Amino acid sequence: MSPLPPSPRIDSAETIAGHIEVLVGMDRRLAAVRDFAGPVAPRINPPGFAGMAKVITGQQLSVTSAAAIWGRFAQLPGALDPVAYLTLSEEAVRATGFSGGKFRTVRAIAEAMVAGELDFDHLETLPAGDAVRYLIAHKGIGPWTAEVYLMFCAGHPDVFPAGDLALLKAVQHGLGLDARPAIKDMIGIAAAWAPYRSAAALLFWRYFAVMRDREGILL
Repeated sequence: MSPLPPSPRIDSAETIAGHIEVLVGMDRRLAAVRDFAGPVAPRINPPGFAGMAKVITGQQLSVTSAAAIWGRFAQLPGALDPVAYLTLSEEAVRATGFSGGKFRTVRAIAEAMVAGELDFDHLETLPAGDAVRYLIAHKGIGPWTAEVYLMFCAGHPDVFPAGDLALLKAVQHGLGLDARPAIKDMIGIAAAWAPYRSAAALLFWRYFAVMRDREGILL
């Protein structure tokens, strides 16, 4: 199958399905992963401060816990605006379930935006690698946070969060690997799926979810 040009945003089921079909043509091992996972839906959040705050909320938490905390945080007056966030007390934010570290990370992002040092509109004009480097230059933003933001808030078509544990487990199982790949090995595996790595990540997250539900275990 001839490669399709990457979509500017991987924000529709049709775009994702098209990218996955190209991936299967590039790597036949993904055919069984696709067939098992079934349809893959887009997961897009608002870009900018609110989107980054939501990604940070989900760091090192289960989906259920992150959703509960985000629900409370998003209802806090001023929480989704960088200028207003800076007026909130740590006590008020942490009452929603934020840790002290997450409160300070989001505050640092708000301060950088207000100072003009972090421009999310500019970020969307950068290639994935440059965009990750731009984000991780800011305190509290690591590679996973940057990559997840680019996928789910910027809709970038060529990002693979190689440090995500669920992805590492799913790739091991889905590709029949003897051991869970190390992050550096996962980066190498995913490099072969460029420029459609975001669709590959979404596919393996879906694969992980289906396997977990069917088997009742974590891979």
